[in-house]
Amino acid sequence: MLEASHHYFHQAADVIGLAPKVREILLTPNRVIKVEIVEEADDGQLMHYTGFRVQHNNARGPCKGGLRYHPTMDEDHAAALANLMTWKTAIVDVPFGGAKGGIDCDPSQMSRFELERVTRRFVEQCKEIIGPTIDIPAPDVNTNADVMAWIMDEYSRHAGFSPGVVTGKPLHLFGSDGREEATGRGVMYALEEALRDRGGEISGTTVALQGFGNVGSHAARLIAERGGKIVAVGDHVGGVSNEAGLDVTALVAWATEHRTVAGFAGGDAFEGPEIITWPADVLIPAALEDAIDENNAADVRAQIIIEAANAPTTPEANAILHDKGVLIVPDILANAGGVTVSYFEWAQNIQQFRWELDRVNTELEKYMRRAYGSVREVAREKNVDLRTAAFVLAIQRVGRAALSRRSVHETIDLS
Repeated sequence: MLEASHHYFHQAADVIGLAPKVREILLTPNRVIKVEIVEEADDGQLMHYTGFRVQHNNARGPCKGGLRYHPTMDEDHAAALANLMTWKTAIVDVPFGGAKGGIDCDPSQMSRFELERVTRRFVEQCKEIIGPTIDIPAPDVNTNADVMAWIMDEYSRHAGFSPGVVTGKPLHLFGSDGREEATGRGVMYALEEALRDRGGEISGTTVALQGFGNVGSHAARLIAERGGKIVAVGDHVGGVSNEAGLDVTALVAWATEHRTVAGFAGGDAFEGPEIITWPADVLIPAALEDAIDENNAADVRAQIIIEAANAPTTPEANAILHDKGVLIVPDILANAGGVTVSYFEWAQNIQQFRWELDRVNTELEKYMRRAYGSVREVAREKNVDLRTAAFVLAIQRVGRAALSRRSVHETIDLS
């Protein structure tokens, strides 16, 4: 995954002729933290995990990025995702840098109390290197508003009342209206812009969606509300399809109860991996990374891909899809709605002033459409695809910020 992120970075750096030393500087994390977590389980046995936090770049502001609880979490995952966060925050032009982290635990095998103890121990180990002006975590895979509340509480024990130390908190604990659906709403705006580029609109467009968690379910609901047809949804257990369009409201209720779309009575069942090659106008991968690779890319039938997940397309697959003429809206643009509303939440916490939902959604739409327009402009100017253009724009913004913070003798061209 880290290699893929670096591949796309170098592809963009080649376009603007970035010097090797500058590339090395921009790719190297500011700080990498690895901590041991030992806590007592409910049955008295010892739990032993490793926690990670990679702070990639803070040239444009405090580091920002999610916390992922998953058995496969490791330093490389954290580094790759932190790298992507640096570029993502730059593309939507919010005043953050990139970070990412997590713990190599499996929440499905832990009680709520065990999860809380592990989280608090992680914060106790990292309290000096996070904070509202240093590094602001947020939810990611297998973490949620409850986990953010524990982090805020534990950090505040040491630093005093600090709601701005994390985003994605519960509404009643200084979270923001609109945060839960923000990534999915941003995906919907990205889809609208992509369809406009191809002379279309959401109404009547058929959509296949991989993953039906927070991001996928909200994206599906919002797209359906605008007249789009969600014709197939697949997840890690199975899939369900309906050519006339699935009843998204009923599917959300089913998936909430059963933790999968498999078994939903409102459509026909299929094997989950088939979703990638489903016959639909649009494919939205909203699960984990590397879902589209060299083995299935040639069989993709969608003409537009909106990357709601982080790094769902391998470089090899990206090249195949580009040659096929598929329009890909990259993850660092398409799923940036979450970090954008996280910025709004952080700003509200700093100001101690709550925004109404209408303001949150209006500002999110403005930021997402402006970001898409900026990337589109670079793509046309440089004659490159949207992914390369997004990286070019991000590198330019981060590089200029870094150069402006210090005097350098060497002339560095970021145009």
